[in-house]
Amino acid sequence: MLESLHISNYALIDTIDISFKPGLNIITGETGAGKSIMLGALSLLLGARADMKSIRQPDKKTIIEAVFSVNYYPALKSYCEANDIEWDDTRCILRRELSPAGRSRAFVNDSPVPLNKLEAVSLQLIDIHSQHQNQLLAHPDFQLKVLDNLAGNEERIKLYTLRFTAFREALKKLKVAKVRIERTRNDEDFTRYQLEQLDEMKLEPGEQESLEKERDVMSNLTELKSYLNDALQALTDSPRNVLSLISEASDACEGIDSLLDEKDRIPERLEAASIELSDIAETLSAIDRNLAADPAELDSIESRLNEIYSLEQKHKVSSVEELIELREKLRSRLEALDNSESTISELEKEARRALALAKETAAEISTARKEAALALAGNLTELAIPLGMKNLQVQIAVEPAEISATGMDKVEYRFAFNKNQPLLPVAGAASGGEISRLMLCLKTIIAGKMSLPTIIFDEIDTGVSGDVAARIGAMMQQMGDKIQVITITHLPQVAARGASHFKVYKEDDEHSTHTRVSPLSHEERIGEIALMLSGKTDDPTARATAESLIKNS
Repeated sequence: MLESLHISNYALIDTIDISFKPGLNIITGETGAGKSIMLGALSLLLGARADMKSIRQPDKKTIIEAVFSVNYYPALKSYCEANDIEWDDTRCILRRELSPAGRSRAFVNDSPVPLNKLEAVSLQLIDIHSQHQNQLLAHPDFQLKVLDNLAGNEERIKLYTLRFTAFREALKKLKVAKVRIERTRNDEDFTRYQLEQLDEMKLEPGEQESLEKERDVMSNLTELKSYLNDALQALTDSPRNVLSLISEASDACEGIDSLLDEKDRIPERLEAASIELSDIAETLSAIDRNLAADPAELDSIESRLNEIYSLEQKHKVSSVEELIELREKLRSRLEALDNSESTISELEKEARRALALAKETAAEISTARKEAALALAGNLTELAIPLGMKNLQVQIAVEPAEISATGMDKVEYRFAFNKNQPLLPVAGAASGGEISRLMLCLKTIIAGKMSLPTIIFDEIDTGVSGDVAARIGAMMQQMGDKIQVITITHLPQVAARGASHFKVYKEDDEHSTHTRVSPLSHEERIGEIALMLSGKTDDPTARATAESLIKNS
């Protein structure tokens, strides 16, 4: 429900603040007083393009802010949370600002948002309807949504969406498999040749690194031999090597045995060092003996590495592990080709099963839609005929269609407004006024069954009078029992039905003209409706009629 609306520095409006009430809210005023200006400001909250010419004072910001109560709006809450927009379980505040520099900013609950997100939120909170915005009734998505809500199809559609998605996924898997198998079949000879090459190589993980290490060792054999010789010279081979020096030290220590503390264990430690160094020397000697230059072995390593490098370059990879992975992929691809018939058969069965389940639920949805279509056509006819459409015929056609995300139906609302006129889609059959009244009837029917936002009717009662006007007023009042309705009207029969009444008027000062909005008291309402009836606020007969209209409503 729209609780309040603030507009500042917009067209003829310097500042207005309106607090709306539940039920039917009436807005009246002379033509040109500024009612359309208010709707223009509200449309900015619905994502309309900003016209900088509408800024009243070019050195100040234009602000439009609307506060809505949102005690139960789960879909809107989910949208805000999914889009990182602040959420309050009681109120939602929409704001649009236009700066003098031409910059437009939008906010939802003080969170800055792009314009498309402001629009997505506002469309769940407010619906502005006028004779110039009747395309919705002719839109297939809207027609289907209305029918599904009246049919109680919500749970069926949830199930159908899951099953249809499963069918689409199964179909996608089947198509991908067929394309992959066909491509493999076209390249089968080449694929088998590549696999044979890789199999012949008998590649092992880590092989490249090991071979490169061996090659580096053999390529630097002279230098390595020199280092080993230096180490062995120091340990055992030179006249004054480490082991002989340790032996001399051990002999010398025997001469100073009386000086040595037994706990220091000097002889044992020298002997242990000698044993350890002897072991190291033996290990290095073994390495030296095995490190023989074998040109044939080096050539073999170089040849193997060149084969590996060549394959890596050919397949655009950089390691043996990637070649092994490619080898297994090629093997799997050929195995899939060998088993392609059974693979395709299983995927086709899966797609058929998924399609059958989707069609089963779609058929249930279709049955419910057809029943709801008959009831809706009857209800629309019953409500619309008293609104000046005495020859109205309505048909809600639910016809078979190819399976799609919405089911297996093509839904079309068809109308005839005159005798002997064929039933036609609404866009080709009705005038603007007739479509407006049809929308009023339709929204009256669905107001209690769909989660509708606040509805604003902009003079959709233009061109009617008398009993039809009274019926339109009663219908809006009835809708207001379920949702908030705001209507701009010139009809006293409609204005008298309001739970609250606002008057839009112009006021001049020395410098400019201003649009003002005032809530009307009971006495002021009588005067306003009398003015609508007779052109005078103090006409006794008109005032009596106005009071009677208000009382009887």
